[in-house]
Amino acid sequence: MFDLSVEGIFSAAHQVKGYPGDCAGIHGHTYQVRVILKVDKLDNIGMAIDFRRVKTALDEILSELDHKNLNELKYFKERNATAEYVAMYVFNEMKKKINMMKAVTVWEGRNNTVTYYED
Repeated sequence: MFDLSVEGIFSAAHQVKGYPGDCAGIHGHTYQVRVILKVDKLDNIGMAIDFRRVKTALDEILSELDHKNLNELKYFKERNATAEYVAMYVFNEMKKKINMMKAVTVWEGRNNTVTYYED
């Protein structure tokens, strides 16, 4: 069994509605995102999956978020634009493209992370 990961970054604005502090106002982050895939077996040349395929899929998803106000995007109109929901969004969008998803970790700043996965 193998875990394979690819990372990307995007910058976006958001506000956390209902938060009793500074984060209730609009502000921005440079988010780092790591997608982790679970692979049961290697292909005939010894690869779990081509990193380029994973990176391309991730870049397509992150480009939809980059330099946007997350609160204005359809997905986040129905839920708060928290790092938790960013991780869930990326996971679900990646799962549509690559069916081996294990988890997504999102860094909101240098020291704060959240990881989303499904059992």
